[in-house]
Amino acid sequence: MAPLYNFTVQEKQQRGEQSRLNVIIVGAGLGGLGAAIAILLAGHDVTVLEAASEIGEIGAGIQVLPNAARILFSWGLKDILEPHATWPQKCNFWGWKGNYLSEMDYAGYTRAAGAPFWDFHRANLHRGLITRATQLGAKLITNARVQNFATDKDESSTTVFLADGRTITADLVVGADGINSKLREIFLGREDPPIATGDLAYRLLLNTKDMMTDPDLRPFVDNPQVNYWVGPGVHAVNYILRGGELFNMVLLVPDDIPEGSANTIEGDVEEMRAHFSQWDPRLGKLAALCDSESILKWRLCIRPGLEPTWSDPSGAFTMLGDAVHATLPYLASGAGMALEDGGVLGLCLGRLTDKSPLSKRKALQLYEACRRERTERVVQRGSYNQWIYHLPDGPEQEERDKKFKIFEGLDKEWLSQESPVIPQVQETGDDPFPWRRYGVGRWLLTYDMWQDVEEKWTACTTPGLETEAPRPNL
Repeated sequence: MAPLYNFTVQEKQQRGEQSRLNVIIVGAGLGGLGAAIAILLAGHDVTVLEAASEIGEIGAGIQVLPNAARILFSWGLKDILEPHATWPQKCNFWGWKGNYLSEMDYAGYTRAAGAPFWDFHRANLHRGLITRATQLGAKLITNARVQNFATDKDESSTTVFLADGRTITADLVVGADGINSKLREIFLGREDPPIATGDLAYRLLLNTKDMMTDPDLRPFVDNPQVNYWVGPGVHAVNYILRGGELFNMVLLVPDDIPEGSANTIEGDVEEMRAHFSQWDPRLGKLAALCDSESILKWRLCIRPGLEPTWSDPSGAFTMLGDAVHATLPYLASGAGMALEDGGVLGLCLGRLTDKSPLSKRKALQLYEACRRERTERVVQRGSYNQWIYHLPDGPEQEERDKKFKIFEGLDKEWLSQESPVIPQVQETGDDPFPWRRYGVGRWLLTYDMWQDVEEKWTACTTPGLETEAPRPNL
């Protein structure tokens, strides 16, 4: 049965000069382009500045969960992205020796959530966002590296200063320049490097043709699913991309990049294979298909949040995505949080009736009230998953594996009901399988940004709250 998707495509707001902002977004990654789309749909003008000479996306696979898919659909991207998406039917967890632990019925959850689980090559998702932003009127400028920015004296605008001497002024500047954000450090007035987590990633893209002749590997291609292997200090993730052409594999291991080195360096393939030499033989076979002599090692870093606020008191500068709350990829939600940030920011700016600093401050207070607690929880859960995925063999691991099976039974019983719907509950359950309803699925997959903005609008527009950003109780 075809999955039922529940969404409404947002119409572009029409607004006059008195309330139409000129917005600059610094950074043309997934979060920056998502924000561009959302702000354009709110009726404002958007210019995206990208430091690189070409706008593109590096990396390999990316998982899009229903909460993010729902937003992409609302932006009019379903038909643009669908030809490039893979729909995994299940997600499986395996022990490090290849022992089955548990599964999640993605097809069933798609029906319950009203939106799909999608897997993409990052470049395809990125190109789709560029296409939609351009359709809506975004102006994209490359070779535009921002060196500094300053809020004007009357607090009505912010000017960015580019490395080549150009200056550009806008009613609002949005910093979307990633985990190594220059704008974050300018905003804080000090250096603020991301925090190393103790893990690094090897990322591989394999040609599925090389897998089809091996009876142990062919099922990964014939039946697209997401697979996780968890074990002492290490875990692995893999899934199909581009309709079965490519196989994305990420190997997560202890960080041995020398301190003071770049966060991405060249690694040795044999060293990578050695991490999994005693693991499930299928992983060894997959690692053997990597035919390069070297492979990149990516140090994994986080940004737990930003205190005391994400926005300048003028209302003419704010930030989003990894520049504020970069997370470990262990909840498959970093890009999703950036897309949510952009979507919420667009809805908040959509409520403007003028361009005054007071009105912009209120909009940014609303934006942060919606986003701060949720994104901090995602960062925290990503770090929790680092611990629970990497447990050494022993009592804690055995207790985790028992919970996998107990909650799988509860999950299947719930999904067998007629028309199950994921309940919206903010508490995290005890299921170690994170995305199921008894884990974090109940608050992660169910996010409704329209409802969130509406519910927080009254509190953020109450007189007396204009100068203090709301702070959630964590």
